[in-house]
Amino acid sequence: MALHLALGLCVYLLLTQGAEGNIDDFDCVEIYKQPAFQHPLLKNHKIQETFSSYENPERSNKYETEEHCPKGTVPIFRQRNGSESFHVNTAEYFGQHFATIETMVDGSIYRGAEADISVHSLNLKDNQYSKSQMWLENGPPDQLNSIQAGWAVHPRLYGDSVTRFTIYWTRDRYGKTGCYNTQCPGFVVVSGNPRIGRGFWGSSIYGTSSLFFTTEIFQDGFSGNWALKIGNEVIGYWPKELFTHLNKGASLVRYGGNTFISPDRISPPMGNGHFPVFDFKKSAHFKNVVIINSNYKKVYVEDRKLRRYADNHSCYRVTYWGYSKSNGVSFSFGGPGGNCDI
Repeated sequence: MALHLALGLCVYLLLTQGAEGNIDDFDCVEIYKQPAFQHPLLKNHKIQETFSSYENPERSNKYETEEHCPKGTVPIFRQRNGSESFHVNTAEYFGQHFATIETMVDGSIYRGAEADISVHSLNLKDNQYSKSQMWLENGPPDQLNSIQAGWAVHPRLYGDSVTRFTIYWTRDRYGKTGCYNTQCPGFVVVSGNPRIGRGFWGSSIYGTSSLFFTTEIFQDGFSGNWALKIGNEVIGYWPKELFTHLNKGASLVRYGGNTFISPDRISPPMGNGHFPVFDFKKSAHFKNVVIINSNYKKVYVEDRKLRRYADNHSCYRVTYWGYSKSNGVSFSFGGPGGNCDI
């Protein structure tokens, strides 16, 4: 069934101010001199300028950044810890925890995903991270292709505990390929607005306000490239040439939270640090959770095709709320963390 989004609040939270509140965190680079084109598979790649439209016209960016790179250039985040590509985002790594919902692997092919994701501030130790994001994946375990987008608090990556819009990709199960943001060649930036790696201008306040942003990842029906949108703006895309399985579509879509422990074996908070409740002002959550099906149509995922997963109930939980007129398909997740592996 084609999706008719339940319209409540529009996108009231977008990326604006960074940690220092200026564009100095970014370099404006000539569009064809950005890191993506150092990838050997992209030497002759021509930048895609238009994409298939899946947008809801009533959703718009409430807040725009004042900073913008000059025409013909794109913003590349100046990574504070430039050599850091630490990533162990799969369940088999000790210290990983997840509280998510995901599609069943039943042979279905998906062309994208979208959700309203609540944003929260967290204070983490250096080796910890806490994320709230979407994953789109395909391929056998030893050849996993994965693209991811959402927010992360990741002191080891960024050098601070600022909540930042963060992306990741890999084509070989986090082996020799892939990286965060634009740290390695691959993701092509097309927007002049500084987004990837940037901090959010604010966050939800427990019991008072719920701030969120809308993000979407979709496979363009013409080119096969995977585009990334914030609100109604395409920020950039992962070229299909990067992948061995995702170029055929995604076999799994996942939404929710992921954390990693510090050396003292303490797991950080996930979401807003509280267990999920129905009051969205008191709980980290995803609303208007949709997929783009094999026919390139936005639909709500059927309940029977969703799997709920939380690997340590004493530290993190996920509660699925299903469909409502005001929130679409939604769920809450999170928890305080702690000694989760003992």
